[in-house]
Amino acid sequence: MNFSKIQQQIEEVYKDVIEWRRHLHKNPELSFEEVQTAQYVYDLLESFGGFELSRPTRTSVLARLKGTRPGKVIALRADMDALPVQEETGLPFASAKKGVMHACGHDAHTSMLLGAAKILKDCKEELSGEIIFIFQHAEELPPGGAKEMVAAGVLDGVDEVVGIHLMSTIPYGTIGIRHGAITSASDVFEITVKGKGGHASTPELTVDPLATGAQIVTGLNHIVSRSVAPLDAAVVSVTKFHGGGTALNVIPDTVEIGGSVRTLDNGVRELIKTRISEIAEGIARANGAEALVEYMYGYNPVINEKVVTDKVTSVIEEYFPERKLDWIDPMLGGEDFSAFSDEKPGCYIMIGSGNSEKGIIYPHHHPKFDLDEAAMKDGLKFHVITALSLTKG
Repeated sequence: MNFSKIQQQIEEVYKDVIEWRRHLHKNPELSFEEVQTAQYVYDLLESFGGFELSRPTRTSVLARLKGTRPGKVIALRADMDALPVQEETGLPFASAKKGVMHACGHDAHTSMLLGAAKILKDCKEELSGEIIFIFQHAEELPPGGAKEMVAAGVLDGVDEVVGIHLMSTIPYGTIGIRHGAITSASDVFEITVKGKGGHASTPELTVDPLATGAQIVTGLNHIVSRSVAPLDAAVVSVTKFHGGGTALNVIPDTVEIGGSVRTLDNGVRELIKTRISEIAEGIARANGAEALVEYMYGYNPVINEKVVTDKVTSVIEEYFPERKLDWIDPMLGGEDFSAFSDEKPGCYIMIGSGNSEKGIIYPHHHPKFDLDEAAMKDGLKFHVITALSLTKG
């Protein structure tokens, strides 16, 4: 690997990466609606030349780059969708679309992978195996675009898959990695409590779903502390409680409760699912009411396979000596990269893009979210070096 030549190419292409990111940031599109984004990516890849291009789904893009010698098939993934958030950054390239914003860094993810594709195309003569560039739609909206792309066969023949997330909650200059689960399962639940409404002056003639629902919420908040082992990370958050109308002297017939469940282990996931039903149905029955529970599975945990993660760690240690390699705790956010890493050995890393000196302090999905664009050079370099290293086996 001619690292000095690659480093020079990174410096040159990085300017394009910034330009592409700012274009995408100004023109965001929601999940499953990334029509113009996908076309923009496709057109750029076509202009680079040397790729076998396809559209696995309506709003995704796949590019294949075959080397000149035998080696592994490595997939690199970037997500492309934006969020239903009204931007408040005041950036000169802020979103031009009302109520839609790249508030999670997917504009940067897409641009970094485009830059890597441009550089790696010029390294084709020294490339072993094959690189698959996955430009994925709809990461933000379950069931997610990754599952659709897997069903379309994008991982057929792939040996290993790698992904990056720029993180404003990690300071620039730090790269986070870990073995095992790095993100959590992200499930949701809804409970409908059916009682018998009536006048507030005669509660004895009713089956009060509000009082029953309040007991259910209290019970749900005890699941983690009393049913989950202390060393198993889990979160159960009740985020919705709707019942009653504008009349303050009427006990309603029904109450709706909803919330979120985050787990790193599928055994704990199933335990919590079971306990939600047991608690809701048991408390409702004790009060003469009925509880209908619906539990919806979200994304699986992203699991960093040990062998691939060790190889990626070696790449970071060798080629990023100026960066801090941090063995981070898992993030209890969901990420549909899990659809890829469930199928093939994978590694997903976090690259720090926060910078308090530049005022880049807001979390992901916040209206003032931004990232230090210097971190995109780290991501660009990581994609290029990792692809060249892993394809050799």
